[in-house]
Amino acid sequence: MKLLKVLGALALASFAFASLAQQPVRIGSTLALTGPLSATGAVHKVAGEIYVEELNKRGGLLGRKVEWVLKDDQSRPDLARTLYEQLITVDKVDLLIGPYATANIVAAVGVAQRYKLVFNAVAQAPKPPKTVAIVTSKFPSVNFISVGAREVAKKHGLQEVAWLEWEFGNRDFGPIASRVKEANADFVFIGAIGVEGLLLLDALKKIDYTPAIHFHMFPAPGPMAKSPNAQHALALTTFEQHPPFTNNPVSAALVKLYNDRAAKAGLPDNQVELQAAGSFATWQTIEAAVNGAKSIDDKALAAWLKKNPVDTMIGRLAWETPTNYMPGARLYKVKQLQDGKWLVIWPKEFAAPGAKLLAP
Repeated sequence: MKLLKVLGALALASFAFASLAQQPVRIGSTLALTGPLSATGAVHKVAGEIYVEELNKRGGLLGRKVEWVLKDDQSRPDLARTLYEQLITVDKVDLLIGPYATANIVAAVGVAQRYKLVFNAVAQAPKPPKTVAIVTSKFPSVNFISVGAREVAKKHGLQEVAWLEWEFGNRDFGPIASRVKEANADFVFIGAIGVEGLLLLDALKKIDYTPAIHFHMFPAPGPMAKSPNAQHALALTTFEQHPPFTNNPVSAALVKLYNDRAAKAGLPDNQVELQAAGSFATWQTIEAAVNGAKSIDDKALAAWLKKNPVDTMIGRLAWETPTNYMPGARLYKVKQLQDGKWLVIWPKEFAAPGAKLLAP
């Protein structure tokens, strides 16, 4: 009788384990599918869907299929905070992926920290400018970078002739455009996100003014690429759809899948660049951590990531420094919009074949 009880207990335990193995690993996140950030949120949605599908074709995580529980935060940090609470307490997801963009990320990080969960979110001009106008949204990340740009410009001897700010979500750039034209700077640093930079360029065009050099942080790539007003715009990137980035077979395969899926989704640009590549890198990181730790326990994942770098399509990421970058790593590159295509122009080893900085 005792033996039968033991065998029965073992059978129940085996059944429970088998049932667990059949249950998907549920990964929760939000994206700005509506609202001011939706143009870029759509990029992350397509990239994430592709990665989950390909991951499941490879067997998922720890032999279990992956289910992406995605919610629309409407570009609102307060809603993102509420939805991440919901993902943890109501949906009871196993893992979290960060949203887009910084304000929503900060809101979601606070929730993840409270529950102690791992949270995955990752050129010299032909005529050197002498004056700079720095104009920026009050959106946290780009505003913070723009404040830093003031200090960098000062150190490099550029005279600041304008410092202008606008509220995130603004759509009337006429007054800002007038002041930019009045300042007439050699170089305009635009701390914008999504389509804000393009709206400013359109407003400038209406008053017959084009900045000599204009740099954008961080534009919605597709809409800007389609606009004749954005010709020769500069921006930062971590990946562009040209060699040497596409020499990696894994990256090349993801690029092809994304091109097809983004075109079917009706995105204005189906090219892989900073946004899509960053989304892929996030999923690559969580896959590497789960496989490396052989667990979906947050403490185990955090411990593994602290000790192990992860090679992604945007470069090697590590969590041994406050910046989460490998010491000396240069993840960001400078790209320029040339004839409707974004091309890396610096550093030279990452530049598109034959590409160089073009004057306005």
